[in-house]
Amino acid sequence: MTERKPRKDAVRNRAATLAAADALFAGCRSPEEVTMADIAAAAGVGKGTLFRAFGDRTGLIRALYEARLEPIRKAVEAGPPPLGPATPPLQRVPALLDAVLTFKLDNRHLALALEGTGDDSPYRAEHYERWHALLRDLLARIPGLTGSDFTAHALLAATRADLVEHLAGHKGVPREDLRRQLAGFTATILAAARAPATMD
Repeated sequence: MTERKPRKDAVRNRAATLAAADALFAGCRSPEEVTMADIAAAAGVGKGTLFRAFGDRTGLIRALYEARLEPIRKAVEAGPPPLGPATPPLQRVPALLDAVLTFKLDNRHLALALEGTGDDSPYRAEHYERWHALLRDLLARIPGLTGSDFTAHALLAATRADLVEHLAGHKGVPREDLRRQLAGFTATILAAARAPATMD
């Protein structure tokens, strides 16, 4: 049995909804300000259409986040270095973290909205688990590095949306300064994690 294709109006409504949500989150002062009613009105669709298509506000935010993240996901899965799978772990880990940071800088309010929808823990969100698993597996391939699971969590903590918003939005730290600081922090963590233990 062949899978039914979505109706043209459903595809059009979905695209309009994602575009409207994208614009509203980009222009808001706080993600909490954006409601399903706001998105439906901006997209020119009924609230029922939104709930049928996305389930709830979290589902809509997740769909928009994934759509914006798609180019990075493709680069990570099958692209060239430094993000692609052929890149050695010591070069790929910093590149992946920089990609996460720059994505969140470009999509601060959307990332804040998604990270603020954690059902019970942001660390169980699908997008977080994907990044963590990828980094953990890469770190495990670096000779001399132990504790890859914790190290992956620690590195990702430096890219949390609330921290990015605090530094870039509230403190006004320039984008390139944040990228440079993250690169330095990552290099320090990797060097320390690979250093052999010494006895006093």
